Amino acid sequence: MSIDRIVMAFAGIVVLVSLWLAHAHSPNWLWLTAFVGANLLQAAFTGFCPLAMILKAIGVKPGEAFR
Repeated sequence: MSIDRIVMAFAGIVVLVSLWLAHAHSPNWLWLTAFVGANLLQAAFTGFCPLAMILKAIGVKPGEAFR
Protein backbone atom coordinates (compact mmCIF):
# COMPACT_ATOMS: atom_id res chain seq x y z
CA MET A 1 0.00 0.00 0.00
CA SER A 2 1.42 3.36 -1.00
CA ILE A 3 1.57 6.51 1.10
CA ASP A 4 -1.18 8.02 -1.06
CA ARG A 5 -3.51 5.12 -0.30
CA ILE A 6 -2.71 5.30 3.42
CA VAL A 7 -3.54 9.02 3.39
CA MET A 8 -6.85 8.42 1.57
CA ALA A 9 -7.78 5.56 3.91
CA PHE A 10 -6.95 7.66 6.99
CA ALA A 11 -8.99 10.59 5.65
CA GLY A 12 -11.93 8.30 4.97
CA ILE A 13 -11.78 6.83 8.46
CA VAL A 14 -11.62 10.27 10.07
CA VAL A 15 -14.59 11.47 7.98
CA LEU A 16 -16.70 8.43 8.89
CA VAL A 17 -15.80 8.65 12.59
CA SER A 18 -16.56 12.37 12.71
CA LEU A 19 -19.93 11.78 10.99
CA TRP A 20 -20.78 9.13 13.56
CA LEU A 21 -19.69 11.45 16.40
CA ALA A 22 -21.81 14.27 14.94
CA HIS A 23 -24.81 11.95 14.85
CA ALA A 24 -24.23 10.45 18.31
CA HIS A 25 -22.96 13.45 20.28
CA SER A 26 -22.76 16.91 18.76
CA PRO A 27 -23.04 18.48 15.29
CA ASN A 28 -19.82 20.36 16.08
CA TRP A 29 -17.92 17.22 15.04
CA LEU A 30 -18.77 18.14 11.44
CA TRP A 31 -16.02 20.76 11.70
CA LEU A 32 -13.54 17.87 11.70
CA THR A 33 -15.11 16.56 8.50
CA ALA A 34 -14.82 20.03 6.95
CA PHE A 35 -11.17 20.26 8.02
CA VAL A 36 -10.31 16.92 6.43
CA GLY A 37 -12.09 17.90 3.21
CA ALA A 38 -10.32 21.26 3.07
CA ASN A 39 -6.96 19.58 3.69
CA LEU A 40 -7.58 17.08 0.88
CA LEU A 41 -8.55 19.90 -1.46
CA GLN A 42 -5.47 21.99 -0.71
CA ALA A 43 -3.24 18.91 -0.99
CA ALA A 44 -4.63 18.26 -4.46
CA PHE A 45 -3.53 21.72 -5.60
CA THR A 46 -0.32 22.24 -3.62
CA GLY A 47 1.02 18.72 -3.10
CA PHE A 48 1.55 19.50 0.61
CA CYS A 49 0.14 16.81 2.89
CA PRO A 50 1.12 16.76 6.58
CA LEU A 51 0.24 13.06 7.03
CA ALA A 52 2.37 12.07 4.03
CA MET A 53 5.28 14.01 5.52
CA ILE A 54 4.82 12.22 8.87
CA LEU A 55 4.69 8.83 7.16
CA LYS A 56 7.89 9.58 5.23
CA ALA A 57 9.58 10.78 8.44
CA ILE A 58 8.83 7.52 10.24
CA GLY A 59 10.27 5.54 7.35
CA VAL A 60 7.33 4.46 5.20
CA LYS A 61 8.60 4.21 1.67
CA PRO A 62 6.35 5.78 -1.02
CA GLY A 63 5.40 2.57 -2.83
CA GLU A 64 6.18 -0.11 -0.29
CA ALA A 65 3.98 0.44 2.74
CA PHE A 66 2.61 -2.72 4.37
CA ARG A 67 4.13 -5.17 1.90
